[in-house]
Amino acid sequence: MANVLGINAVFHDPAAAVVVDGRIVAAAEEERFSRRKHGKDPVPFSTWELPVQSAAWCLAEARIGADELDAVAYSYDPSLAMAPGDDLTAHDWEGLRTLFAQRAPLFLRSELPGLDPDVVRFVPHHVAHAASAYLAGPHDPTSVMVLDGRGERGSYLAGRAEGGDLEVLARQDLPHSLGLLYEEVTAHLGFRRSSDEYKVMALASYGSPVFLDELRGAVRASGDGGFRVDPVDLAAFVKARRPADPLEPDHADLASSVQRRLEEMVLELAGWLHDRTGDDAVALAGGVALNCVANHRLATAGPFRHVWVQPAAGDAGTALGAALHTAHALGDRVQPMSSAALGRQWSDDELEAWLRTAAVAYERPPDVAEAVAAALADDAVVAWFQGRSEFGPRALGHRSLLADPRRPENLERLNDVKGREQFRPVAPMVLAERATEIFEGVMPSPYMLFVHDVRPEWRDRIPSVVHVDGTARIQTVDRREEPLMAAVLEGFERRTGVPVVVNTSLNTAGRPMVDDPRDALECFGSGPVDVLAMGPFVVRRPAFTGGRR
Repeated sequence: MANVLGINAVFHDPAAAVVVDGRIVAAAEEERFSRRKHGKDPVPFSTWELPVQSAAWCLAEARIGADELDAVAYSYDPSLAMAPGDDLTAHDWEGLRTLFAQRAPLFLRSELPGLDPDVVRFVPHHVAHAASAYLAGPHDPTSVMVLDGRGERGSYLAGRAEGGDLEVLARQDLPHSLGLLYEEVTAHLGFRRSSDEYKVMALASYGSPVFLDELRGAVRASGDGGFRVDPVDLAAFVKARRPADPLEPDHADLASSVQRRLEEMVLELAGWLHDRTGDDAVALAGGVALNCVANHRLATAGPFRHVWVQPAAGDAGTALGAALHTAHALGDRVQPMSSAALGRQWSDDELEAWLRTAAVAYERPPDVAEAVAAALADDAVVAWFQGRSEFGPRALGHRSLLADPRRPENLERLNDVKGREQFRPVAPMVLAERATEIFEGVMPSPYMLFVHDVRPEWRDRIPSVVHVDGTARIQTVDRREEPLMAAVLEGFERRTGVPVVVNTSLNTAGRPMVDDPRDALECFGSGPVDVLAMGPFVVRRPAFTGGRR
């Protein structure tokens, strides 16, 4: 029976999570509180930014004090980052990062009054990633794959978990890293490293893998469960793009080539692992596991019958994984996660107080789901703020922008609202029981971590959510778990005959996802959003009273 706080504050995405007696109580990224996306400003990694606000909130949500913690699990082990002869006093980023991590117990004590620094435990970064998948996931036993840019001195871990224990079967040491290669391509294409890799994934659908043969020569399996990544001269394929430069066909071809080689490598690594475990299921974590196109390839062409991906698969999820790993080590029986809705929420009275403070006109309709369904059918863009916020990078119907998928112009419209590039797709939500009528692929898909082929007869009916390659990154909605969103989908279908709505995250470019009522009101007030549905309350922009503007 243990109280465990998990902390990530290493490379980026600082976060905190709390596990009590093996049960996940709360988890949140620090960016939701600080409003600094990815926790990367003003320094290039988040070691300097301990997630003190999210940690304090997690403890308050669990109703425990720092002095009641049995362990604080920090998802980085500085002893694994060092090699004989390393001088950690040298003024380089790696030395400073490791030195700071070593002193994390003292820094945490100063930020969390009452904390005993002796309860701080270091959990290896990839072990924390792995635990976030196999301990939070639904399958036991399960194979495990962790792929990211780096963690201490490695970039990959493969193993098998049973009964909460992990047997590591393969590791890959740096400098070989599929995640870092993808980061290099991201930067070469003029996007932000460690932040914009999903843009490369979206851009890949517009190109052809014309550089694939060269990448196959440089990136290859090593035969022992790992791989090798030789230095790649990206400029030999296409000149580096500056952020303000237009995107050219060669840029899309490079994106397509690296995406295709990543998918091939994931399949090869999965094949090696399955040969050794024979498991039906595999659990994925690490930043590469947020690549929903590669996940789709693994699920449809790989050797495992079941593929489960941690919804906070990036570094934020290591806070949860470190806490789960430590709770298991302390003897608790860990309960799998049942939802990604692990963040903050507000009562109806608190929400109404915010609306009154903002001095905006609002209403409380008899049925907020019906009111929103009617607005969507009238082509409104709706800011949807309901229940607990999601843990991880995907908006899953709690902090979302919703729209009508029947209108092709709504893709451009939403990208304009969010200040995004027009080549980026938006995603559909669909009732779980209706999904197979419209989409092909992994079902159910509640966390929006796989792409799905849109059935040909539906592509013209929901054009705003169909990517250029005929796919969509869907979220299936289970009415037992998400009754309010299910009611919106049902109301929209009654009016339109279409059981799908557009869902994209409630934020604007460069800003974290909306988390609290102030954020929601600011986002609604600053962009061309027609309706804000916050709890049971509805705020309408004066220019929108129903019907097309």
